[in-house]
Parts: sequence; C-alpha cells; structure tokens
Amino acid sequence: MNKNTKIILFIVIALIIAGTVFYPSVRNKFFDNEPAVAARSSQPFRGEILNVNAIVIKPSTLVDEVKASKATLLPDEEVELTFESPGKITNIFFKEGSAVKKCELLAKINDKPLQAELRKLEAQIPLAEDRVFRQKSLLEKDAVSKETYESVTTELEKLRADIALVKAQIAQTELRAPFDGVVGLRNVSEGAYAATTTIVTNLTKTIPLKLEFSVPEKSAADVTQGKKITFRLPPEQTEYRATIYATDSRMDPNTISMKVRALYANSNGRMQPGRSADVTIRANEIRNAIAVPNESVIKEMGVDVAYIYRSGKAKRIVLETGIRTESVLQILKGLSAGDTLLVSGVMQLRDDLPVRIDSFH
Repeated sequence: MNKNTKIILFIVIALIIAGTVFYPSVRNKFFDNEPAVAARSSQPFRGEILNVNAIVIKPSTLVDEVKASKATLLPDEEVELTFESPGKITNIFFKEGSAVKKCELLAKINDKPLQAELRKLEAQIPLAEDRVFRQKSLLEKDAVSKETYESVTTELEKLRADIALVKAQIAQTELRAPFDGVVGLRNVSEGAYAATTTIVTNLTKTIPLKLEFSVPEKSAADVTQGKKITFRLPPEQTEYRATIYATDSRMDPNTISMKVRALYANSNGRMQPGRSADVTIRANEIRNAIAVPNESVIKEMGVDVAYIYRSGKAKRIVLETGIRTESVLQILKGLSAGDTLLVSGVMQLRDDLPVRIDSFH
C-alpha cells in the first residue's frame, strides 16, 4: 500500500467517525424542531393582522327560560267503571269511544227481584197511612193511647225506609257516568255476570287536559300558581299555552326536582292524553340587558374572558356573567353598550394582537 492510498484511507475513517459523533445534533436541529415550527405557524406572527368578525353590543330584552322535556298530558279526570253490586248484565247503552254526559245510564244488571220487592212494599203504603190517620183521629178523642198511635206511625216510617233501601239497591244495578267524558272500549257483553271488581269500561274527561312535568330545585321559585307556560308535542312545532294550577308540596328526594301541573283548555277535544310534551317556562324577563353570543366568551385561568376591538387591536376583558340561555350569555360587568365585541377567531386572540374586522354580524 503506497503513501497516497494510506492518506485517503485515513481521511475516510476520520469522516466516518466525525459523522457518527455529530449526526444526532444535526438531526435534532433540522428535523426534531418541525412540530414546534408547525405549531407556531398556526398562530399569528408578531406584527401579522388577524381577520375577525365582530358585533356592536346593544341592550336587549333577555328571557330566562326553564325547559322540561319529559312532560306528560293527563286527563282531567279518569275512572274505571264497575257496578256497585254483582249481577247479570241485561243492557249496555253506550257506544265505545263516544262522548257521554254526567249521570247518563251506561249499563244495567238484572233488578227484577228488587223491582218486585219494591212493588210489594209500595203496595203496603196506603194501608199503613190509613192506620196512622185513624189512630190520630182516635188519639184526638182520647180513644187510644199515645203509644198505640206512635206504634202505627213507626210502622209507616219503617215501611218508607224499606222502600228507600230497595230503591238504593236498584240504583246500584245501574252504571251511570260520574262526569262528562268519553267512554273507552267495553270489556263485557250483555248476558255476562259482572262482579263488583269487573271493569266494564273506562271514562276519561279530556276537556280540559292536565300537563304534568318536573322542574329542578333551582327553578322551583320561578314556578308559581297562575303562571303561563308554553308547550309543544314533538315532532310538531306548534306551540300551545297552558296555566300552572298546582305544585307538589315537596321535592322529589331522588331527582331533587318538584312536580308541577298545568291546565290546557283543549276546547276542541282533539288533543289526547298520554302524549309527551316539551315545556318552556319564562322564569324571568330582563330588560336592557347586555347579552353576547356564548361562543364569544371563553374560559382563561378559571375566569370568563372576551375580546373587544380597540384602536386596531384586540383588548382582553375579564367578565362577570349572569344567566345563560341556549344562545346568549348575560354580562353583568366588563362590557357596555356600544363596545365592539370580537366573535370569531376567539381562541387565537390575545391582548393587543392586531386585528382587522372583516364583517359585522
């Protein structure tokens, strides 16, 4: 191996050793720093202007609403109709699903033995009254004792009481509507034997309807008797109005909520009980409130923060907030009417960042 070859070999070995030593630092410098560069590239560089949208804050009326999504329509009255005494059903007078009036006769069981007993007792009335008349005339002439007169009088009263009892028993063989309403499907037929536990049909009063729902503990004070509410029946969007008439006497310990009932007129009778409803209650109405879009307010270090436009830059404002609705947040301190509030790019904003307003919403 000549001298030149040895020199070349020495240089190659030296380059290999140098590459092994310095390659890691070179790689970190040119490759490992890429994520940091990319992260910084997503933020505005110093001196770069961020394009944003804004609104000019104006006082408005803010409505604080309580919503209940599991409300249920209930009938004003509902009862399972049964006979008061057992017997064979002789007549059914109602048509299934029809409207009936209070005291209307719906069905009847066999009362022939009672009717016969009634006629027997009523036939004895004239004779008993005649006895009382004769004994009274004799008593006035002191021809009979007072005890004799009182005995026949008592017999007459007993007879009248027996008649009243039989009439009451006959009334128990009649099934009458206890209130105006709509009868359901019948569960028996004529000729069937009905016990006192046999349900003949259901009677439901649907004018008006009750609306039952629950409100959380924090909203209980806003729900008072006579308060107007609105509700809709999903998927329909039509709004109906009802009036609160009663609240439960205590909170439900399991859900920490209070049960409430409202009354809906249902004057046309078209709405049926059993449907679910979404209820909205206007708990409070605040006039001349400062309210901003929810998305324009962010949390920074546990406080609510928004940015306003001032002299071409974003100005960070710490806020004191009030009630929140689905779309807006009430501002108690920090913002005033006339302030230009930045509503886009909020997560990229920082204090004194140059901004340009593209449009006002």
